[in-house]
Amino acid sequence: MQQDKSRFKNRGNRKCKICGNVRGLISMYGMGVCRKCFRERAEKFGFKKYS
Repeated sequence: MQQDKSRFKNRGNRKCKICGNVRGLISMYGMGVCRKCFRERAEKFGFKKYS
């Protein structure tokens, strides 16, 4: 049985704006960045760490 690769067809449409990664994407507030880039630049975006 051959797997159909069409189940991942929408990942290429949504990429991180900074590094181009398609996994772990945070699209909230229209940011469109992956979680790694978000952690590196969260303070620059205006977010604060509370713990």
